[in-house]
Amino acid sequence: MSADNNYSGGNGGQFGASWGASFGARPSPAGAAPRPGPEPVKDISTAQFMSEVVEASHQRPVLVDFWAPWCGPCKQLQPALERAVAALGGAVKLVKMNIDEHPEIPGQMGIQSIPAVVAFVEGRPKDAFMGAKPEGEIKRFLEKLTGPAGPSQIDMALEDAARLAQEGQPAEAASLYASILQHEPQNIAAITGLGALYLEMGEIEQAKGMLAAVPQDKAADPAAASLRAAIDLAEQAASLGDPTALQQRIEQNPKDYEARFDLALIYNAMGQREEAVDELLAVVQRDRKWRDDGARAQLVTFFEAWGPADPATLYGRRRLSSLLFS
Repeated sequence: MSADNNYSGGNGGQFGASWGASFGARPSPAGAAPRPGPEPVKDISTAQFMSEVVEASHQRPVLVDFWAPWCGPCKQLQPALERAVAALGGAVKLVKMNIDEHPEIPGQMGIQSIPAVVAFVEGRPKDAFMGAKPEGEIKRFLEKLTGPAGPSQIDMALEDAARLAQEGQPAEAASLYASILQHEPQNIAAITGLGALYLEMGEIEQAKGMLAAVPQDKAADPAAASLRAAIDLAEQAASLGDPTALQQRIEQNPKDYEARFDLALIYNAMGQREEAVDELLAVVQRDRKWRDDGARAQLVTFFEAWGPADPATLYGRRRLSSLLFS
């Protein structure tokens, strides 16, 4: 292998011109065929390199992931790399080459460490990176080849699912979230979105199952924290009894803060969020010391469960600030 690994620079370094020319890089022909769609990632051999990489790169950029079975960072990189390429819907092709089984190509290219990912465009190496990179860096690398990417199909599906849920179509939203999870089982937005729908339908155990499916490295994600808080609130509300009886207690005694507190929990479980806010604010307004400012603390828990952009959160924060600072 070459002593110098000169391709790690932003434009592919010295090997891009010399090695690409040795394979007879040619201009893209006029009237080229339309770009193919996405396809499975192939492990290619030296004999396939010309057709699968050099020639194919005249239709669209081709990434070659040089790897080996014993390489831990290679195994870390591959899922993120495959997701990032798949999100482009066929704009970029990805192939893999095992350097232990096929050492000739990496030897000619001077590759001395793996994982190494090399991008070919118009028959020539254009850019490259080494090491296991986070998915965000991989996406930025791909954008240099394809231009800024618009929303992926997954992103658009997530938006549609959230819209359907907001429009009161939980079954349709749940079906869409489930479809997303078939493609991306660890998608945090789909996991928590489906969990929230289960809660709305009163299926607390199923919601807890979705929370358990959150990947460990995303346990602190705001969406996971919101679902966790919402489940806790739903479990509290399930044991609180009849809301009509609580309303009667409040009519008889407006200072029955226990009844107001419990009714707020029930309202939240029923999806009547502004009514839940109103009951707790009635306690805050009359007696901040009740339960050591427990009504305000419960409001904060609601806001965390609903998320910062939820209309009820905005309504509640605005009214709470008016009470506290007027």
